[in-house]
Amino acid sequence: MAEASTSPADLVAASAPRSRRASGALDAPGVRRRYWLVLAVLVVLAVGFGFGLLAWDNPMPFGTRGFWLIAELRATNLVVMALVAVCQALATVAFQTVTSNRIITPSIMGFEALYVAVQTSAVYFLGVAGLVAIRGVGQFVLQVALMVGFALVLYGWLLSGRYGNLHVMLLIGIVIGGGLASVSAFMQRLLTPSEFDILAARLFGSVSNADPDYLPIAIPLALGAGLLLLLRSRRLDVVALGRESATSLGIAHRRETMVVLFLVSVLMAVSTAMVGPMTFFGFLVATLAYQFAGTHDHRYVFPVAVLSGFVVLAGAYFVMRHVFYAQGVVSIIIELVGGSVFLLVVLRKGRL
Repeated sequence: MAEASTSPADLVAASAPRSRRASGALDAPGVRRRYWLVLAVLVVLAVGFGFGLLAWDNPMPFGTRGFWLIAELRATNLVVMALVAVCQALATVAFQTVTSNRIITPSIMGFEALYVAVQTSAVYFLGVAGLVAIRGVGQFVLQVALMVGFALVLYGWLLSGRYGNLHVMLLIGIVIGGGLASVSAFMQRLLTPSEFDILAARLFGSVSNADPDYLPIAIPLALGAGLLLLLRSRRLDVVALGRESATSLGIAHRRETMVVLFLVSVLMAVSTAMVGPMTFFGFLVATLAYQFAGTHDHRYVFPVAVLSGFVVLAGAYFVMRHVFYAQGVVSIIIELVGGSVFLLVVLRKGRL
């Protein structure tokens, strides 16, 4: 039998390496380079702002014992900022995924309204001494437990039944939050001017509201819930496809939704009980994360969201403290920018 002839083109094709085909979140080389470049820039900014908050305007010479004592005091605020960034970023991204809506945030469920109601009730019934009395680790644990318990009751009631509906749950959350806000506003009108001034300082989201004694409890809660969300990144990718698609791919959609919402409630309860309400901060961070990451894969969106949250918080505090000398208005500026971005996104989409 005659041997088959081999052409030069066949020899070249056989010797050339086969091109690898891949599909995924970052399958193109340009997309991968852009993602890692963005991540590197965020890391550099986070380290820069963090070091600036520790060392800038430190009255003691660098390296002395006094310098490190002052830096240690400032480090507490830095840890609180990192904790809030982790809680708000992970909770908002995960919440938007399970609700299939990039506009709403966990604040819609009434966590912040419950925080305001607790603080206002303490002053209304116990006076200024009440606000002092509810400070401490016991108060922090109680507020976290109330918020998580409130969320579990709401989720268990509205999602575990035969006619469980996520949109009805969101609507009831809005109604309950609005009701609590109305009751709080009524009690605030009956306070004396001095009592209202003291209360108002607690109702603004601020890092200065955080007590260092909260950290031994807040850090394990936030890290535990955040790690569980990170481990469920692939499941969240499937949940984002919708109920029917997720179910056909073997995901128990309702169970997965309840687990994610429970973890979200823990993160939001820790953040709100630590620093107070920050309504639009999570929305701002989640919007920036999707824009920077260039993908919807949660394994890549979560790290960008956390770093973006820390850069926004630390950068805002650094600029307002050392440039404009107005550290107390940081939360107002963040809420103003976040609210403006919210309106811009709504106007661009034309719907909620």
